[in-house]
Amino acid sequence: MSKIAVIGGSGLENPEILKFPEEKYIETPYGKPSSPLLHGTIGNSEVVILYRHGKDHTIPPSQINNRANIYSLKEAGCTHIITTTACGSLREDIRRGDIVIPDQFIDFTRHRNITFFDEFEPGKMGHTTMADPFDGNLRSIILKAAVKLKLKIHEKGTLITIEGPRFSTRAESNLFRTWGADIINMSVSPEVILANELRIPYATIAMSTDYDCWKEDEVPVSWEDVITVFNNNVSRVLRLLMEVIPAIE
Repeated sequence: MSKIAVIGGSGLENPEILKFPEEKYIETPYGKPSSPLLHGTIGNSEVVILYRHGKDHTIPPSQINNRANIYSLKEAGCTHIITTTACGSLREDIRRGDIVIPDQFIDFTRHRNITFFDEFEPGKMGHTTMADPFDGNLRSIILKAAVKLKLKIHEKGTLITIEGPRFSTRAESNLFRTWGADIINMSVSPEVILANELRIPYATIAMSTDYDCWKEDEVPVSWEDVITVFNNNVSRVLRLLMEVIPAIE
Protein backbone atom coordinates (compact mmCIF):
# COMPACT_ATOMS: atom_id res chain seq x y z
CA MET A 1 0.00 0.00 0.00
CA SER A 2 1.26 3.48 -0.86
CA LYS A 3 2.19 6.01 1.79
CA ILE A 4 2.57 9.50 0.36
CA ALA A 5 4.98 12.04 1.80
CA VAL A 6 4.27 15.72 1.22
CA ILE A 7 7.09 18.21 1.83
CA GLY A 8 6.11 21.85 1.86
CA GLY A 9 5.20 24.81 3.96
CA SER A 10 2.56 27.47 3.46
CA GLY A 11 -0.95 26.04 3.33
CA LEU A 12 0.06 22.67 4.72
CA GLU A 13 0.31 23.76 8.34
CA ASN A 14 -3.43 23.24 8.82
CA PRO A 15 -3.85 19.62 9.97
CA GLU A 16 -7.53 19.74 8.94
CA ILE A 17 -6.44 18.57 5.49
CA LEU A 18 -5.65 15.24 7.19
CA LYS A 19 -7.96 12.84 9.00
CA PHE A 20 -6.65 11.47 12.29
CA PRO A 21 -3.49 13.64 12.39
CA GLU A 22 -0.72 12.48 14.69
CA GLU A 23 2.78 13.88 15.13
CA LYS A 24 5.67 11.43 15.33
CA TYR A 25 9.30 12.21 16.03
CA ILE A 26 12.01 10.32 14.17
CA GLU A 27 15.73 10.42 14.87
CA THR A 28 18.02 9.60 11.96
CA PRO A 29 21.75 8.91 11.56
CA TYR A 30 21.89 12.39 10.01
CA GLY A 31 20.22 14.22 12.89
CA LYS A 32 16.72 15.62 13.29
CA PRO A 33 14.41 16.40 10.36
CA SER A 34 13.03 19.91 9.98
CA SER A 35 9.83 19.03 11.83
CA PRO A 36 7.99 16.14 13.42
CA LEU A 37 6.26 13.99 10.80
CA LEU A 38 2.52 14.62 10.72
CA HIS A 39 0.80 11.31 9.92
CA GLY A 40 -2.82 11.04 8.81
CA THR A 41 -5.03 10.09 5.89
CA ILE A 42 -6.52 11.76 2.82
CA GLY A 43 -9.32 9.58 1.50
CA ASN A 44 -8.01 6.04 1.90
CA SER A 45 -4.38 7.08 1.44
CA GLU A 46 -1.82 7.26 4.22
CA VAL A 47 -0.06 10.62 4.17
CA VAL A 48 2.95 12.06 5.98
CA ILE A 49 3.55 15.83 5.98
CA LEU A 50 6.99 17.30 6.67
CA TYR A 51 7.54 21.06 6.98
CA ARG A 52 10.70 21.83 5.01
CA HIS A 53 11.56 25.04 6.86
CA GLY A 54 10.06 23.98 10.21
CA LYS A 55 6.48 24.66 11.27
CA ASP A 56 7.25 28.34 11.92
CA HIS A 57 9.46 28.76 8.81
CA THR A 58 12.58 29.40 10.90
CA ILE A 59 15.09 27.27 8.95
CA PRO A 60 16.87 29.09 6.09
CA PRO A 61 17.27 27.13 2.82
CA SER A 62 20.95 26.29 3.27
CA GLN A 63 20.43 25.13 6.87
CA ILE A 64 17.74 22.55 6.06
CA ASN A 65 18.87 19.06 7.06
CA ASN A 66 17.82 17.50 3.76
CA ARG A 67 19.44 14.16 4.50
CA ALA A 68 17.54 13.81 7.77
CA ASN A 69 14.31 14.90 6.07
CA ILE A 70 14.46 12.37 3.24
CA TYR A 71 15.84 9.57 5.42
CA SER A 72 13.07 10.09 7.99
CA LEU A 73 10.44 9.69 5.26
CA LYS A 74 12.07 6.46 4.14
CA GLU A 75 12.10 5.22 7.73
CA ALA A 76 8.42 6.15 8.05
CA GLY A 77 7.66 3.82 5.13
CA CYS A 78 6.84 6.50 2.56
CA THR A 79 6.68 5.11 -0.97
CA HIS A 80 6.33 8.41 -2.85
CA ILE A 81 7.30 12.04 -2.23
CA ILE A 82 5.43 15.07 -3.56
CA THR A 83 6.77 18.50 -2.73
CA THR A 84 5.35 21.99 -3.03
CA THR A 85 7.48 25.07 -3.55
CA ALA A 86 7.29 28.72 -4.48
CA CYS A 87 9.50 29.62 -7.42
CA GLY A 88 10.53 32.53 -9.57
CA SER A 89 9.75 32.57 -13.27
CA LEU A 90 12.57 32.90 -15.77
CA ARG A 91 10.18 32.91 -18.75
CA GLU A 92 7.67 35.47 -20.01
CA ASP A 93 4.93 32.85 -20.42
CA ILE A 94 5.18 31.53 -16.84
CA ARG A 95 3.14 34.11 -14.99
CA ARG A 96 2.54 34.81 -11.32
CA GLY A 97 0.30 32.11 -9.86
CA ASP A 98 1.03 29.62 -12.65
CA ILE A 99 1.81 26.04 -11.63
CA VAL A 100 4.79 24.24 -13.15
CA ILE A 101 5.53 20.51 -12.93
CA PRO A 102 9.28 20.40 -13.61
CA ASP A 103 10.92 17.46 -15.36
CA GLN A 104 14.56 18.58 -15.03
CA PHE A 105 16.72 20.43 -12.52
CA ILE A 106 20.02 22.29 -12.35
CA ASP A 107 21.77 22.20 -8.97
CA PHE A 108 23.48 25.55 -8.37
CA THR A 109 23.91 25.03 -4.62
CA ARG A 110 27.43 24.95 -3.16
CA HIS A 111 27.24 24.38 0.60
CA ARG A 112 24.79 21.50 1.11
CA ASN A 113 25.15 17.80 1.80
CA ILE A 114 23.93 16.43 -1.52
CA THR A 115 24.42 12.67 -1.11
CA PHE A 116 24.02 9.81 1.34
CA PHE A 117 27.22 8.29 -0.03
CA ASP A 118 29.89 9.75 2.24
CA GLU A 119 31.83 6.60 1.38
CA PHE A 120 31.27 3.59 -0.84
CA GLU A 121 30.88 0.07 0.43
CA PRO A 122 33.34 -2.31 -1.26
CA GLY A 123 31.94 -3.23 -4.65
CA LYS A 124 28.93 -0.87 -4.29
CA MET A 125 29.45 2.44 -6.06
CA GLY A 126 26.81 5.07 -5.37
CA HIS A 127 26.70 6.71 -8.78
CA THR A 128 22.95 7.26 -9.05
CA THR A 129 21.29 7.69 -12.45
CA MET A 130 19.77 11.17 -12.62
CA ALA A 131 18.86 11.63 -16.30
CA ASP A 132 15.14 11.93 -15.51
CA PRO A 133 15.08 12.91 -11.83
CA PHE A 134 11.37 13.63 -11.42
CA ASP A 135 9.28 10.46 -11.48
CA GLY A 136 7.34 10.13 -14.75
CA ASN A 137 4.40 8.27 -13.24
CA LEU A 138 3.90 10.82 -10.45
CA ARG A 139 4.17 13.68 -12.93
CA SER A 140 1.57 12.03 -15.16
CA ILE A 141 -0.86 11.67 -12.25
CA ILE A 142 -0.37 15.33 -11.30
CA LEU A 143 -0.89 16.52 -14.87
CA LYS A 144 -4.08 14.47 -15.30
CA ALA A 145 -5.43 15.82 -12.01
CA ALA A 146 -4.66 19.40 -13.10
CA VAL A 147 -6.59 18.89 -16.34
CA LYS A 148 -9.53 17.46 -14.39
CA LEU A 149 -9.52 20.49 -12.08
CA LYS A 150 -9.08 22.87 -15.06
CA LEU A 151 -5.97 24.42 -13.57
CA LYS A 152 -3.53 26.41 -15.71
CA ILE A 153 -0.38 24.34 -15.66
CA HIS A 154 2.98 24.09 -17.42
CA GLU A 155 3.58 20.42 -18.11
CA LYS A 156 7.37 20.54 -17.87
CA GLY A 157 10.26 22.83 -17.15
CA THR A 158 13.81 23.02 -15.87
CA LEU A 159 14.12 24.20 -12.27
CA ILE A 160 17.37 25.68 -11.00
CA THR A 161 18.03 25.65 -7.26
CA ILE A 162 20.28 28.39 -5.85
CA GLU A 163 21.85 28.51 -2.41
CA GLY A 164 19.95 31.43 -0.91
CA PRO A 165 18.80 32.95 1.27
CA ARG A 166 19.55 35.92 -0.95
CA PHE A 167 17.83 36.32 -4.30
CA SER A 168 19.73 36.44 -7.62
CA THR A 169 21.57 39.36 -9.13
CA ARG A 170 20.35 40.45 -12.56
CA ALA A 171 23.51 38.96 -14.10
CA GLU A 172 22.82 35.59 -12.45
CA SER A 173 19.15 35.64 -13.41
CA ASN A 174 20.01 36.28 -17.06
CA LEU A 175 22.74 33.62 -16.95
CA PHE A 176 20.26 31.02 -15.70
CA ARG A 177 17.96 31.88 -18.60
CA THR A 178 20.76 31.24 -21.09
CA TRP A 179 21.32 27.85 -19.43
CA GLY A 180 17.74 26.86 -20.25
CA ALA A 181 16.30 27.19 -16.75
CA ASP A 182 12.59 28.04 -16.66
CA ILE A 183 12.00 28.52 -12.93
CA ILE A 184 14.21 29.16 -9.90
CA ASN A 185 13.96 28.27 -6.22
CA MET A 186 16.06 27.49 -3.13
CA SER A 187 14.82 24.09 -1.98
CA VAL A 188 14.25 21.29 -4.51
CA SER A 189 17.93 20.37 -4.72
CA PRO A 190 19.26 18.28 -3.03
CA GLU A 191 15.86 16.86 -1.97
CA VAL A 192 15.31 15.34 -5.40
CA ILE A 193 18.86 13.94 -5.50
CA LEU A 194 18.55 12.28 -2.09
CA ALA A 195 15.12 10.84 -2.91
CA ASN A 196 16.56 9.28 -6.06
CA GLU A 197 19.45 7.81 -4.10
CA LEU A 198 16.93 6.08 -1.81
CA ARG A 199 14.82 5.14 -4.85
CA ILE A 200 11.73 7.00 -3.68
CA PRO A 201 9.68 8.43 -6.59
CA TYR A 202 9.72 12.23 -6.29
CA ALA A 203 7.80 15.03 -8.03
CA THR A 204 7.38 18.75 -7.41
CA ILE A 205 4.44 21.13 -7.72
CA ALA A 206 6.01 24.57 -8.20
CA MET A 207 4.05 27.80 -8.10
CA SER A 208 5.45 30.87 -9.80
CA THR A 209 5.29 33.90 -7.51
CA ASP A 210 7.56 36.43 -9.25
CA TYR A 211 9.93 37.10 -12.17
CA ASP A 212 13.16 36.90 -10.14
CA CYS A 213 14.99 40.04 -11.37
CA TRP A 214 15.74 39.47 -15.07
CA LYS A 215 12.59 41.28 -16.21
CA GLU A 216 13.51 44.95 -16.06
CA ASP A 217 9.95 46.21 -16.48
CA GLU A 218 9.00 44.42 -13.25
CA VAL A 219 9.94 45.19 -9.65
CA PRO A 220 12.69 42.75 -8.49
CA VAL A 221 11.50 39.89 -6.32
CA SER A 222 11.02 40.43 -2.58
CA TRP A 223 10.08 37.95 0.13
CA GLU A 224 6.92 39.90 0.91
CA ASP A 225 5.73 39.59 -2.69
CA VAL A 226 6.53 35.85 -2.76
CA ILE A 227 4.41 35.20 0.33
CA THR A 228 1.54 37.37 -0.89
CA VAL A 229 1.25 35.66 -4.28
CA PHE A 230 1.74 32.17 -2.83
CA ASN A 231 -0.86 32.65 -0.10
CA ASN A 232 -3.35 34.07 -2.61
CA ASN A 233 -3.00 30.98 -4.80
CA VAL A 234 -2.12 28.14 -2.41
CA SER A 235 -5.71 26.87 -2.39
CA ARG A 236 -5.19 25.62 -5.96
CA VAL A 237 -2.09 23.68 -4.91
CA LEU A 238 -4.05 22.11 -2.05
CA ARG A 239 -6.90 21.16 -4.39
CA LEU A 240 -4.38 19.55 -6.69
CA LEU A 241 -2.80 17.57 -3.84
CA MET A 242 -6.21 16.38 -2.64
CA GLU A 243 -6.94 15.11 -6.14
CA VAL A 244 -3.51 13.57 -6.76
CA ILE A 245 -2.88 11.69 -3.52
CA PRO A 246 -5.85 9.26 -3.74
CA ALA A 247 -4.87 8.46 -7.35
CA ILE A 248 -1.42 7.14 -6.39
CA GLU A 249 -1.34 3.36 -6.17
